[in-house]
Amino acid sequence: MNDAAIRLDYLEKTVRLLYPGPGSPRAYTVLPHSAVPRRLVPRRWWHPWSRVVVPGEGSIATYLGEIFGQPVETVLHVRPAARANRKPVLEARSGGRLLAFVKIGDSARARALINAEAAALRRLAGLELGTVAPPAVLHHGSWRGLAVLALSPLPVRRGRVPRPLLVDAVREIAATGGPCAAWHGDLAPWNMCPSPDGRLLVWDWERYELGVPYGFDAVHHFFQRALRRMPPPVAARACVARAARELAPLGVSAAVARQTALRYLITLADRHAADGHAPLGPPETWLSPVVDHEELLT
Repeated sequence: MNDAAIRLDYLEKTVRLLYPGPGSPRAYTVLPHSAVPRRLVPRRWWHPWSRVVVPGEGSIATYLGEIFGQPVETVLHVRPAARANRKPVLEARSGGRLLAFVKIGDSARARALINAEAAALRRLAGLELGTVAPPAVLHHGSWRGLAVLALSPLPVRRGRVPRPLLVDAVREIAATGGPCAAWHGDLAPWNMCPSPDGRLLVWDWERYELGVPYGFDAVHHFFQRALRRMPPPVAARACVARAARELAPLGVSAAVARQTALRYLITLADRHAADGHAPLGPPETWLSPVVDHEELLT
């Protein structure tokens, strides 16, 4: 099946999972999306104002209503099919107001990532952050064996992130590890945006980790942007070649920067292997050539 067919199949299973029980309506609306063929979901004038609302006793909406102490409507988002960390993400709304973004752990891997994010955000909440603004944990619990993490909505305002702000954010996130550097784990352009008060809004902290080489986030940010313009083998070579320039504002020497980039690429390959997912292809095609080339230079 192609991505659209897999996504629609996953959507149907997710709706049945989150809105069970006798008497619960099984009808729902799929709104237009670039991954959904228009023949399946023709565009209509009313789509921008519609919501995917599936009421029913004993549903996730009922559970969230009990958590927030008010009736809750839910809007369901389904991620792309080819993602190891795919999980249902809901908008919890009440009276037209967005209360929270809710992540649902519907697999062992998704539950582990959700629990890791909750722990990371609680750690960050106890620190005095001046540059980075993460969401707050509003609720972390379990419903019908599924992990549930409700996060405060950030005032997202799309815009270009100034490089000095990004550097300051990388430096501050690294410092949250104390004597050992930390990293966000996926500090990509789509997981951040500048806030009106000059800070950097950052979400999706599932991969936050302590004890990594200083500058991992900066290298990751460059590599993810490079992958949008070039194939993985070329992006990997560019990652190592540009490491000195990317890490110079952090005070990292050129030699250390290249080693940091190599260790980052290896870490990323290990992550993909643990996820059982190879979005960049086999490591032999994009990682090994870079490692071999660097070994020849030493």
